[in-house]
Amino acid sequence: MGSGPSGASMKIVSAVITLLLMVVFLGYMMIWSVTPTNTFYLNWFPDVEKKTSSTYLGEQGSTILIYAFPILFIATIASLYLHLEKKYDHDINTRLFSRMILSKRLAITKGPLGIVTWTELTFLAMFVALLVWSLYSYMHDMFAFAAVEAAQEKFQVWEVKLETAGLSLGLVGNTCLAFLFFPVARGSSVLQYVGLTSEASIKYHIWLGHITMAIFTAHGLFYVTYWSLTHQILQILKWDKFMVSNVAGEIALLAGLVMWATSFGRIRRKIFELFYYSHHLYVVFVIFYVFHVGFAGSCLILPGFYLFLIDRYLRLLQSQQKIRSVAARILPSETVELNFSKSSGLSYAPTSIAFINVSSISRIQWHPFTVTSNSNMDSDKLSVVIKCDGSWSHKLYQILSSPSPTNRLEVSIEGPYGPPSANFMRYEKLVLVSGGSGVTPFISIIREIIFKSNTTGSKTPAIHLICAFKKYANLTMLELLLPVSGTTLDLSRLQLQIEAYITQETEPKTVNQSSIRTILFKPNPSDAPVSAVLGPNSWLWLSVIISSSFIIFLLLTGLLTRFYIFPIDHNTNMKYPMPASSAFGMLFVCVAITIAASAAFLWNKRENAKELNQIRTTDMSTPAPSPASLLYETELESLPHQSLRQATTVQLGRRPNLKKILSELKEENVGVYVSGPRTMRQEVAAVCSSFSADNLHFESISFSW
Repeated sequence: MGSGPSGASMKIVSAVITLLLMVVFLGYMMIWSVTPTNTFYLNWFPDVEKKTSSTYLGEQGSTILIYAFPILFIATIASLYLHLEKKYDHDINTRLFSRMILSKRLAITKGPLGIVTWTELTFLAMFVALLVWSLYSYMHDMFAFAAVEAAQEKFQVWEVKLETAGLSLGLVGNTCLAFLFFPVARGSSVLQYVGLTSEASIKYHIWLGHITMAIFTAHGLFYVTYWSLTHQILQILKWDKFMVSNVAGEIALLAGLVMWATSFGRIRRKIFELFYYSHHLYVVFVIFYVFHVGFAGSCLILPGFYLFLIDRYLRLLQSQQKIRSVAARILPSETVELNFSKSSGLSYAPTSIAFINVSSISRIQWHPFTVTSNSNMDSDKLSVVIKCDGSWSHKLYQILSSPSPTNRLEVSIEGPYGPPSANFMRYEKLVLVSGGSGVTPFISIIREIIFKSNTTGSKTPAIHLICAFKKYANLTMLELLLPVSGTTLDLSRLQLQIEAYITQETEPKTVNQSSIRTILFKPNPSDAPVSAVLGPNSWLWLSVIISSSFIIFLLLTGLLTRFYIFPIDHNTNMKYPMPASSAFGMLFVCVAITIAASAAFLWNKRENAKELNQIRTTDMSTPAPSPASLLYETELESLPHQSLRQATTVQLGRRPNLKKILSELKEENVGVYVSGPRTMRQEVAAVCSSFSADNLHFESISFSW
């Protein structure tokens, strides 16, 4: 945390911004809680609509003001705050939101929800209560008019109530959809501000997705049943130009059902590519959802999707650049460490994730991997570890491990994305439990602590690494704890204890160290180092993109409404078609984001061109190795490696007794991190929750390899 005036100022700024954003967010949630009531729909909303009605924004003006503006305001201010926090090195843990979210007291360790903390369970219960209240309020208020509507339409009262129930479900589904896209914006300032990562937030997206599709499916079934019973089945084919379009809603629902069916655990894990490709139907879902309810109605869900579109477009811009691949380390356990050139201005916290595309394997497949390098220790290099487990990783391993490996690997990268800071430094002791390749995020954590123990005088946590592997050869993954560039670091300053368990072998096997190879790649003039898409001031630029793109969107919408739509609606007997209005609204959102984000990207690209050219010149001046495949040159008997081996004990044919290990912890402040298969994470969570001691703080880390 910053000291002196900057630190004191940041405390005041943090408190003011936290209070402001909390007031805005509570107001936003209050709006959602009163939206289902007749008081809001018949009194408050018409009054706001009357005061905000203009010849520029039309009927969507009030909806944008009430539902879209508050969240975009929060995202903009949060981006500005994150910029100041980074500039003054402020501590994330001083934020009220972050302290709430980072609280890891466990409520559930097994079941369909996975591992859930009390904080998460509380917010989930509040959200479900909001949905129940909304459904009850919609149905209660609309049922009051059922008899009158039945008499006018010559239907039975129960038939009208059936339609009303279907409508109510659709309106409640809008509430879920409004929050669905927030967790999947990888570079979201909202998530970062509250101390969450996109990887950790995916489960919220899964929860919301299941609830959303269950409600929308019931919404569709209620209407189909109603049309069938009232002999209006041809309503299924109706595409109204001025009212709700049934066909558009059915197409959106069909796309949603395909995504939903392929997202269940068994299908997602066994046929991941089916899940991955079918999930791109979200484009079809959103487009036809807007056609179904109209652009004014879709403004209820606009802010979450708007921020997601900004994030998605920035990721697209970053992914177009081919990255300078430096080297690959091949380990006997069918594991590969890829090393890329990195801009010195790019920093990231341990446990970050990068998405990688290798065009020679597939131009459309992107796979997430845990970043194992440390941005402090390796200022010019970014590394990821890839374990063979699937067709894509096997193809990569075959390319690199062949007798005549390639001398250039064409790679594109998105990210890295990760936590805003190293929260594990606040503990007295770290217990890191991993299964198989789950050790990869702990590599970055240990490297960070090695760096701090050698460069700062502050006390670092003691580390107890418990890792379980199937085969003895997998022990070579522990060599990755020490990067090639870090062999001179003093491990004696690090309190490190490693317990390695080999579960499927009972006899030690000799691992031929000569089989650990380094492949050096030839530089290419067109390749660039990994760099942030918006440069070192990315949060500041993100706030500019959010605010400026929204202003551009409002200007485009205002011009169209004032000079085209308004004259048709008010000066003729015609009414402007809703599908056309919806199409223009979606187009303007995309155009506004493209203009603002592209301008920011090009400006940053020009500013960073000098550094990138310098890195390219350095790379090109480095002589290419001959031959391309070299033996691993690190002296394996160097002092750091000796210290690493002395700190390691190996148990054969056994699994770790986690309950016994954790019960013996005596430290006052212990962070328990687990990364590995779901069963291991649940086991560690159950053990931690069974202890009444307040000194254990559990956290499950998502890992990718």
